[in-house]
Amino acid sequence: MIRRDVLKMLAALAALPSAASSEEPGLTLGEPGAPFGPDTVTNRARILAGKPYTPRPVIPQGWRDLSYDQYRQIWFDGRNALWEGADSPQRVDVFPPGLYFPQAVAMYVVENGTARPVTFDMGVFDTTDQFPDLPVDETLGYSGLRLRAELEKQGIFQEYAVFQGASYFRGIGNGETYGLSARGLALKTGDPEGEEFPDFTAFWLERPAADSTNIVLHALLDSPSCTGAYRFDITHGPVLQMKVRATLFAREELTHVGIAPLTSMFLFDDTMRQRFSDFRPAVHDSDGLLMHNGGGEVIWRPLSNPLSLQISSFVDNNPRGFGLLQRKRKFSDFNDLEALYHNRPAVWITPGEDWGPGAVTLVEIPADLEIYDNIVSFWRPAKPLAAGSEHQMSYTMHWGADPVAVTADVPVKVLNTAIGGRMEGGIVVVIDFADGPDVPEDLAEIEVVLRGGEVSLTPGIIQRNPETNGPRLAFTFQPEDAQSAEFRVQLRLRDEPLSEVWLYRWTAT
Repeated sequence: MIRRDVLKMLAALAALPSAASSEEPGLTLGEPGAPFGPDTVTNRARILAGKPYTPRPVIPQGWRDLSYDQYRQIWFDGRNALWEGADSPQRVDVFPPGLYFPQAVAMYVVENGTARPVTFDMGVFDTTDQFPDLPVDETLGYSGLRLRAELEKQGIFQEYAVFQGASYFRGIGNGETYGLSARGLALKTGDPEGEEFPDFTAFWLERPAADSTNIVLHALLDSPSCTGAYRFDITHGPVLQMKVRATLFAREELTHVGIAPLTSMFLFDDTMRQRFSDFRPAVHDSDGLLMHNGGGEVIWRPLSNPLSLQISSFVDNNPRGFGLLQRKRKFSDFNDLEALYHNRPAVWITPGEDWGPGAVTLVEIPADLEIYDNIVSFWRPAKPLAAGSEHQMSYTMHWGADPVAVTADVPVKVLNTAIGGRMEGGIVVVIDFADGPDVPEDLAEIEVVLRGGEVSLTPGIIQRNPETNGPRLAFTFQPEDAQSAEFRVQLRLRDEPLSEVWLYRWTAT
């Protein structure tokens, strides 16, 4: 997915001024339909799974052939937002069809136990005089939705979440910039025969009470392999919280399923700076995968942009949490006035129940441009989901600058990893750890546990970083003929873990 263009486009659509008259139609609702209850979407997904998969109709060719610049010439007028002018604490915008979004998504509003459809109306959009004249037929519909609320100032409704494209969605804490995305489900990611992308085909929005700080969104998922019923309980704030509950229905055996998938971008940083001629010191939406495993270990795995596809599986039983983080938080870490990578959120996932045996899986895809999402992480259950079976799961997602701090105490964390050649020969690895109350004044008290069995390496030395005041570990290894090496590092104090476990896979370039 060409993700940076999409994110820039969403921001541009939200910022463009209105060219329409003051009389706007507003999003309108159809007649009340059947009653809507807690099991409505689940029952619908169950019935749908018992039928052969039928792709949704695609919109007319002219809409699908829109260029990126043409798609920017149509945008939603915020005066038409759902609940505009009402006492609701939320506003909901919709997105036009076209370009990367060739199929419509059904939308409903739930109030007083009844669902009413949000009717499609071209009048809620504004266009420039350069927008082409395109056919309007029954296949057209909205391609997604955006949630807005009074985040920082009363009367000013700012966006905090977007659901658009396949089962993709993204969120931000107050004042942040969109970065990594989440998905409802990942299927066959990294498989040679290709990945399967399930779709959210319908959304149901529960109208929030006037004094509510959250909104509940239901979604129906459909795919050749399975269906699913999702419930998102979303609370905005400095750290955005999404409580997710889902039930999957397998049409066929699901041998490669990804639960709570995250998708991000990592181009380069201090571990591979020599591969890119760029004025910026780093370019990424996320710089590491953090895992709190069932055994109590907290593991930090810096991300990589490899020359060939890499898939890493971190076997576990009942994980306590995992997520893709953006730990670099200073403008000078990126020196980018446009992308503002230092302001991108991290996402931390906490399972709502025991997930059993499986593996946190990390997929790293080669990329040469920052417009591509090339990082995927998810939980992969050890056992396939049998055809005809149901699988229930729940988890909480926290989106923010440091969302892990909201959910758990963590040991001394890794701040940065840098790798490069030495004049004397070999490759040096430098790991900066944060300062903290448990870090001793005398760093000689710290024990270094360092492993890298594929190559010869030095024991490593610890010095205090004068900028962070935390410990810095540096060691050198000799790659010789090795094409890859797996490293594991942890700082310990008095036979107890002091730091996160640092894992890294080095590959020859």
